[in-house]
Amino acid sequence: MSQHRILILDDDQDIQLLLARFLKKNGFQVDTAGRGADAKALLEKGRYDLVLCDHRLPDTDGLQMVQHIRALDPRTQVIIITGFSEVRLAVELMRRGAFDYITKPLYPDELLMRVQDALGTPAGETAPPAATTKPQPKSAPANDYVEGTGTMANTINKHLALVAPTDMTVLITGETGTGKEFVAKRLHQLSARTAAPFVAVDCGALPKELAGSELFGHTKGAFTGAVSDRAGSFELAHGGTLFLDEIGNLSYDNQVKLLRVLQERTIRRIGGTKDQAVDVRILAATNEDLAEAVAEGRFREDLLHRINEFTIHLPSLRERKEDIERFATHFMHLANTRLGRQVNGFEPEAMRALLAHTWSGNLRELGNVVKRAVLLSTGELITADCLPAMVLAGPAARTTAPDASAVPQEDGLRNVAQQAERQAILHALEKNGFNKSRTAEHLNIDRKTLYNKLKSFGIEL
Repeated sequence: MSQHRILILDDDQDIQLLLARFLKKNGFQVDTAGRGADAKALLEKGRYDLVLCDHRLPDTDGLQMVQHIRALDPRTQVIIITGFSEVRLAVELMRRGAFDYITKPLYPDELLMRVQDALGTPAGETAPPAATTKPQPKSAPANDYVEGTGTMANTINKHLALVAPTDMTVLITGETGTGKEFVAKRLHQLSARTAAPFVAVDCGALPKELAGSELFGHTKGAFTGAVSDRAGSFELAHGGTLFLDEIGNLSYDNQVKLLRVLQERTIRRIGGTKDQAVDVRILAATNEDLAEAVAEGRFREDLLHRINEFTIHLPSLRERKEDIERFATHFMHLANTRLGRQVNGFEPEAMRALLAHTWSGNLRELGNVVKRAVLLSTGELITADCLPAMVLAGPAARTTAPDASAVPQEDGLRNVAQQAERQAILHALEKNGFNKSRTAEHLNIDRKTLYNKLKSFGIEL
């Protein structure tokens, strides 16, 4: 029996009970909590390997819990439970240290797969594949990077081929989830350093007090908890490539130390007395405007110039819709391997829904949607009913009011009313994390009525 301890944090007692029973049947030790305060008390008493945390809680939220857990014990992984309307926020939480997110409704096979991934991944790393991965020093598999075929993708590929053979420091920009680390790995693969280590550090997930030790290493006794000498990321990447993800989150003190390393190409461990030469190529990434951060005094201008010898900007997925089918097919093959399925493609209606969606979570969201669709598929092709409600809803679900001009003349008012009712139900589902009981209560109707309306409007959950 597994010795892994899991804490379920959700204010919905039904979800608590179902998840606890399911995970216990699969050999895990499980505790539950309905409030952030109760979870914090349990976390203070003993260590948990994983926390399944609902984003919306009565006395706190996912961000505060992730920060608290990371500060208390960085070894504890966190999976955020959320609704599809909060995908952008969930991806941001991953940038802050969460391992992954899983969207409601919850499916047992998918949940178990995510839990196993989290427990099998060293703390501080985030889940593969999709938007980003956080591996320890090693070269990435050659098939990690998927080249798009659109105009923007061609520009990116030309820039990669141009700058990869050099030792220039590259700044990779783009929204969270656009694949910045995959591009960094590709630069490493195409460089003369490809046989040496590729080390990725998520600066956004590092507690400020541990960032210096993570980057530069420490000596035994340098601070409380430093029970032995430890090499930092610069030493581990010697001869290879060091990727600093979300570099804008480094504290000012660590920015100063990083600038010194880039200028002198030497590092000194925390608590050490000797400088050590390092041969490392630096790749950095950010999802924010560092020039604006400089203007606001949050980021050093001289450091920005050092890391910005060459810039590669990654557009959002909604800006490169011509590549969605290619990426979706790639994620389908990955899911087939992971889940032991043999799905061969997408039905036209399903692909139309994927192309119409805005993908606020970019590749991370697309990867999760396709993985879930493969899990739910019962045939050779992914059908529309395998996709989440928010993807099927399309742009209409994100408008503030129905477009009356688009309503047919015949029975027009009735169609307007039905469209408005459908939109109100979708909005309530989003607000309540796709929990049907809470949604029915929010709409002041019973569960049976809600089920009937979901069926009549073709909303699959």
